[in-house]
Amino acid sequence: MTAGKTTMAFGGRVYGLGVMALGMVCLAWGSFDPGQPVPMDFPDRTALAYAAAAFMFVAGAAVVWRRTAAWGAVALTAYYALIVVILMNGRVVLAHYAEYVTYEGVAEQLAIAAGGLLVYAASAEIDADLAARLTRLGQLAFGVCALIFGGAHFVYMNLTAPLVPRWLPPSQVFWGYATGVGQIAAGVAILTRVQARLAANLLTVMYASFALLVWVPMLLADPGSHGNWTESATTLALIGAAWVVADSLAQPRRHPV
Repeated sequence: MTAGKTTMAFGGRVYGLGVMALGMVCLAWGSFDPGQPVPMDFPDRTALAYAAAAFMFVAGAAVVWRRTAAWGAVALTAYYALIVVILMNGRVVLAHYAEYVTYEGVAEQLAIAAGGLLVYAASAEIDADLAARLTRLGQLAFGVCALIFGGAHFVYMNLTAPLVPRWLPPSQVFWGYATGVGQIAAGVAILTRVQARLAANLLTVMYASFALLVWVPMLLADPGSHGNWTESATTLALIGAAWVVADSLAQPRRHPV
């Protein structure tokens, strides 16, 4: 295994742990992840929720184990891209296409799908040109998601600013805007390949800071909150996905796209 693939495997493990955490949260509450909208009156909804949660846990665990990483990654990519993004969220987009939060929700799920695609491209025994194309596709998808995440900070500053710790100078609103700009800049860098690896590394650090400064304190303050656990697990998955993007950008470009 090359040094690059070893690094990719470590970032991929963080990604796999994040998906496992999402699966465990869904198993504990017996419900779908909020980012996977299924109508409450859908037949056998609870049983399907447990099945989806178990799948995420097992597939995430497969990604963590190097020998099965490619299988777990391709399974998660297919699940998130086809079932979650297209089937589940597609219905929501059609019904609420004028609401920005709809696209933010889709972006969270698409970013996780992109992370899976990048892990697959890095770990599967496939043609080098195909791996390069899949890698670039994953990078582009994640770059678009970063743009949407950053835009949400501006559209929903009233919800973003209160999440920033009050003790952090100069102000909550400042950091709300700063992190929004940072994500948009990272998205542009990834899409254009201008300082893309640096941008993806900084984005990984930013998401890690969200986990440490926002979600860990909120979990400690209210450990019984479903929302806090879901957001924490999602953030861990996004940290892993951003890390995988950064590692993929460190690899030599094998095929022009």
